[in-house]
Amino acid sequence: MPTTIFGLSAEIAVRFGRCERTVWGGRFRRLRSQNRQGAPAHRGVYIYKVMKAILSVVLPLLPLIGVQAQEDPIYRMEMGVDVGIVSYEGDFNGNILKGAQPMGGVVIRRTFNPYMGLRLTVAAGKLKGSSANAKTYYPAYATTPHHFNRTLADVSLAYEYNFWPYGTGRDYRGAQRLTPFLFGGIGATSVSGGQKSVFTANIPLGIGVKYKLGDRVNLGLEWAMHFSLSDELDGVKDPYTVKSSGMFKNKDCYSALMLSLTYSFMPKCKTCNKDD
Repeated sequence: MPTTIFGLSAEIAVRFGRCERTVWGGRFRRLRSQNRQGAPAHRGVYIYKVMKAILSVVLPLLPLIGVQAQEDPIYRMEMGVDVGIVSYEGDFNGNILKGAQPMGGVVIRRTFNPYMGLRLTVAAGKLKGSSANAKTYYPAYATTPHHFNRTLADVSLAYEYNFWPYGTGRDYRGAQRLTPFLFGGIGATSVSGGQKSVFTANIPLGIGVKYKLGDRVNLGLEWAMHFSLSDELDGVKDPYTVKSSGMFKNKDCYSALMLSLTYSFMPKCKTCNKDD
């Protein structure tokens, strides 16, 4: 079986050449001989025999063409960029859209199968807010509000699960170009600027949708909440001055709405049962 379109075209040419030598050189010569001998050769019968000869060559090749069309490669890796906005969520802000700042980064994704993948994201942005915007009254900042504008760096490793098999439909039977997905994982957060820098862990959880623009080009839109283990992303620790216990209790976090564009590469081996 040919492995490329050029190989398939060559086989068609060879087989069609054989047909030309046998059918066109044999049957048609007999038809012309019958005409010369005065045998009745109706025009409709002549056309019928020509079409029958052509179909006898083309029809056996159709399964080969169909198989070739369903053998698009499944790519194991993706790499690209994402851009969007990030919002601080903490003691001085309870609105996920208020105070949104620009954010951007790079993403690398390892695809295990059309349903699952693992990705690494490195992003940077800004966290901005003020105690003056908080609905809660803080006696310590009643006369002098606390303002902050800090630089955020985030590195996260997340597992993705697609609701439907993701692909072109030619690489995996039943695959869809558009699918929603869930993701969750673990990450690290660094916040600098102001009096004290903070480095802590975070848990990203989110949902999104991805669309395959082409065989190798992917477009994604996602929203995630990053739950940090620190209460000092805004530069203030426990403005209530009340001690709390629990890993995520009374901690700052941030949400991110991101649009990504990635390129697929490293096709999976078609002729073996292992990845190499």
